[in-house]
Amino acid sequence: MRNPEEADGFEGEASSRSMMSGASSPYQPTTEPVLPAHRLHVRCDTEYLRSTLGLLKVLEVLLALIAFICIETVKECLPCGGLYFFEFVSCTAFVVTGVLLLLFSLNLHTKVPQINWNLTDLINTIISALLFLIASIVLAAMNHKSKGEIAAVVFGFLATGAYMVNSYVAVKIWRLTDRRQVTSQSSEYTRARSESRGEVESQPEIQRLEE
Repeated sequence: MRNPEEADGFEGEASSRSMMSGASSPYQPTTEPVLPAHRLHVRCDTEYLRSTLGLLKVLEVLLALIAFICIETVKECLPCGGLYFFEFVSCTAFVVTGVLLLLFSLNLHTKVPQINWNLTDLINTIISALLFLIASIVLAAMNHKSKGEIAAVVFGFLATGAYMVNSYVAVKIWRLTDRRQVTSQSSEYTRARSESRGEVESQPEIQRLEE
């Protein structure tokens, strides 16, 4: 039989050997923290699609698409400057407005708060309204009375009206949000001043109590 001291020595040697083997083993558990994967949560905002801005966005995308399809049906033109300009305006308006519609309806614009999306939407609607108005007037003056050109002019003016209404609504919303931000900032400033004044007034009372 082994003495208790020999047993303790044997166990110590075994534990030291296991520690050395574990330190020299290449298969060691990593101690780096596992970071959680960031997932992009996308959901359809039905309230926005039912709102005035959402409905106007859908209408603008449809009118721009129909106007672009109508102008693409024209096979002959001379001169073609007005047709090419209308084609560019309708295609650009369809793409840009469609992208904004996706961003707002899927709440993807909230992932980039550094951009003022209300102002971006306002600038897009104003520019699109002006370009559609100019392109429709030019095409109406330079067309060859073909069905595709006449249809494109009609839908171009309809798109101009939709963008103008959207610009008016976007201006109202932008002013309301700007006023709310100014009001909230002023209220926070007033609250901070009142709290600082309260601290200053309370300091003499504390000094009196200490005396």
